[in-house]
Amino acid sequence: MSNVTTQQMRFWSPAVRELEPYVPGEQPKIENLLKLNTNENPYPPSPQVVEAVQKVLQNSADALRLYPDPDASELKQAIAHQQQVPVTQVFVGNGSDEVLAHIFKAFFVQELPLLYPDITYSFYPVYSQFFGVKTKVLPLNDQFEIVVDDYKQPNGGIIITNPNAPTSIDLGLSAIEEVLQANPDSVVVIDEAYVDFGAQSAVSLVKKYDNLVVCQTTSKSRSLAGLRVGFAIAQPHLIAALEAVKNSFNSYPIDRFAIAAAKASFEDQAYFEAQCQKVIASREKLMTDLTALGFNVLPSKANFIFATLDGKDAGQLAAELRERGIIVRYFNKPRINQYLRITIGTDAENQRLVDTLKNEILV
Repeated sequence: MSNVTTQQMRFWSPAVRELEPYVPGEQPKIENLLKLNTNENPYPPSPQVVEAVQKVLQNSADALRLYPDPDASELKQAIAHQQQVPVTQVFVGNGSDEVLAHIFKAFFVQELPLLYPDITYSFYPVYSQFFGVKTKVLPLNDQFEIVVDDYKQPNGGIIITNPNAPTSIDLGLSAIEEVLQANPDSVVVIDEAYVDFGAQSAVSLVKKYDNLVVCQTTSKSRSLAGLRVGFAIAQPHLIAALEAVKNSFNSYPIDRFAIAAAKASFEDQAYFEAQCQKVIASREKLMTDLTALGFNVLPSKANFIFATLDGKDAGQLAAELRERGIIVRYFNKPRINQYLRITIGTDAENQRLVDTLKNEILV
């Protein structure tokens, strides 16, 4: 917005003038780049995904001319089967960010404030401002952990990222149940963008709690960030609210190619599990290697780590890595401005990071 003058802004709605938009991770074009800043999966999607996308055009001349299925029924069936829930408990959207937007509109515009941590996914304050949601931000403890007792107070909803971002720390199911039991009249959303890399999913709790919404994405563990498919699992009465919001905003949010690709991904469970295990193994090795270099690395259940190095400014370290073609995520924000969020790459990519730190920067 910096290139728009105040005079030009007179055409904008007053609410838009005050917006502080979300800033996505950089997508630079640098030769020989090692991109470890946006938590993309280093491995390709299942070969069945590629085949499914190719078949969309091969099997129908109408693939582009006609609208896709507004309900994405086949995709919902595939998700329901993989998640072991009834299809009536599945909602899909154009990436989990859109699903979250519908969640905020459907459940969190209340008289009482929405509760979420002070260090978490930075889209939450953006959506809160965009939809006029009242909020109360609750600090993580000194170990960057959620304090469950803080969420036992009057509220208009709760949203928790699990594992948390950017800290990578997970919250156990017993703690999630404690939050649910303390808030029977509020919707509790567990945002599980990274859950497949070692944390426990709260989907198993949906049948027990009528106030729980679990949100997931295909962007991370299923290597489909370029297609934008997210979904939510909840009891039918909550899904109905999300469908009402969706159909008041965009009734065709997922195109034919994304439906086919995501469906194929959910049907190839063996490939999905194998890739997740590769990322987990690489993460554990990278954590060990960085610890040996003197980094303090938080315990991670995600496809990234959150690390700090005593005596070395994190912003400067990120800049020095960038000069060498390695991009990591630096957040210049209170409490975390001495940490770097580093996406897990392949073993070779992780080794390049470690070697660069060891032989060029920390010498």
